[in-house]
Amino acid sequence: MELWEAGPTGRWEPILAWSLVGRPGFSRHVSSPGAAATHTGDSSGDKGKSKGGGKMNEEISSDSETESLVPRRNEEEEAEELEETAQEKKLRLAKLYLEQLKQQEEEKAEAREFEEDQVAGRLKEDVLEQRGRLQKSVAEEIQAPDPADIRILRGHQLSITCLVITPDDLAIFSAAKDCTIIKWSVESGRKLHVIPRAKKGAEGQPSGHSSHVLCMAISSDGKYLASGDRSKLILIWEAQSCQHLYTFTGHRDAVSGLAFRRGTHQLYSTSHDRSVKVWNVAENSYVETLFGHQDAVAALDALSRECCVTAGGRDGTVRVWKIPEESQLVFYGHQGSIDSIQLINEEHMVSGADDGSVALWGLSKKRPLALQREAHGLRGELGLEQPFWVSSVAALLNTDLVATGSHSNSVRLWQCGEGFRQLDLLCDIPLVGFINSLKFSSAGDFLVAGVGQEHRLGRWWRIKEARNSVCIIPLHRAPRPPTAGS
Repeated sequence: MELWEAGPTGRWEPILAWSLVGRPGFSRHVSSPGAAATHTGDSSGDKGKSKGGGKMNEEISSDSETESLVPRRNEEEEAEELEETAQEKKLRLAKLYLEQLKQQEEEKAEAREFEEDQVAGRLKEDVLEQRGRLQKSVAEEIQAPDPADIRILRGHQLSITCLVITPDDLAIFSAAKDCTIIKWSVESGRKLHVIPRAKKGAEGQPSGHSSHVLCMAISSDGKYLASGDRSKLILIWEAQSCQHLYTFTGHRDAVSGLAFRRGTHQLYSTSHDRSVKVWNVAENSYVETLFGHQDAVAALDALSRECCVTAGGRDGTVRVWKIPEESQLVFYGHQGSIDSIQLINEEHMVSGADDGSVALWGLSKKRPLALQREAHGLRGELGLEQPFWVSSVAALLNTDLVATGSHSNSVRLWQCGEGFRQLDLLCDIPLVGFINSLKFSSAGDFLVAGVGQEHRLGRWWRIKEARNSVCIIPLHRAPRPPTAGS
């Protein structure tokens, strides 16, 4: 059998067997029998040729099949590789999913642990608060206020004597020697309501005070406002509308201190008549009177317990009154008239006196835990120096932050040491005049000062350059440095 191929001219030409060797797809061991078959000239040789040619064709086709199988194998291998990659991908995704589940469970466990820590911390704080031993550390975070940021609210004609802040920190009530009470908006600084002075003997006039208002208190639910004056009267107002509700009479001298028991409508009052009285405002009723001080009482404060604390003025004592037992604890420490007092928590309090000292007290000891003498420095000529009177004190509830006021042209912020056994000065806030009242907001983000040209209880000095005003002092906290490992 002869093999033909198309020549250069386009005609078919015979292919010699030896010329097939070396062509692509043709093996050397195939060409040998073909060549042997070509050299036989008989018919059997032709048959051999044809057979040899058939073999040759089969071998050629076999090689071509081999060529076609090679890419198929490669495709199969690639398919296998692709299939293995998919399996590996599935395995990887499964591992990733398991890792995500594990991470989510760990995060949930951390969240649960954090919540448990938060709950435990809150419960611990509640227990410490009930025991009166809670002392949160906030003083070290307080930054010295910029005097330019202090907002001054003017509306009273005479010296501010007292002020209170509503429990929601949205409004301030201020009272003054001009016998008026003004309700201010904290946000805008505008007057929301003015309770004018009541004229003596005038009928049909709106209810109000006809003498210096010396003290105020607001209930912890913000419903009732109480105010006391030199005319021995206690007036009860609806705090929201400033509508007069009741008038309590019973004191025989100027009412100098008022405080609501937190969480109730029980009102404690004290007076220059040296007594402490208990009232039920919700029922418009008098409860009882307690005696013990030897001189006019200057100030009073109370928290959640059924007791109150008083500053005894010239008798030089601080007293804790246990109402149910009708008993009292007496504390000594100041050398002058104790004019101001406030509870820090249920077990500790701070007081200020006209000998220039500030004292920290614990109910378990009858002497001060810490006593800062000349807290606002000295005044007067060389050799005749006298300390500046401490006319007001304030404490941020359940913290270590305390503020004091005098007529030394500044309000001072203090940090209470651990266990309230130390008092360290933080900063001075410049304010000219007598600082007759100080109050921290519930959140501790601002401090309100009542400034006057005169002391709230008298006219010993007059600072002409002072302005009778309510000053809102913003308190900014520096971010705490990150703890190790956080």
